[in-house]
Amino acid sequence: MSRKKHQSKAIESALKYAEKNGWTVLDSGKAAHSCHIMRCATNSKCRGGDYCSKSIWSTPRSAETHSRQIKQIVDKCEGK
Repeated sequence: MSRKKHQSKAIESALKYAEKNGWTVLDSGKAAHSCHIMRCATNSKCRGGDYCSKSIWSTPRSAETHSRQIKQIVDKCEGK
């Protein structure tokens, strides 16, 4: 099942970056403000076995800042 495309080009680009680096991006369903949830695929090595995860907001205050945060989380993931 494919996910919905994010309305912001900057955030969509960051989500594609996460997917290319092995992260899973899922639609969050009927959550209040988030439209997607991204999770690290190799959780056994990350943070003592906990998932690295991030809620992706549908309408963040700054799309550029939110996309930069997404890329930072992917880059700093210990499960690479």
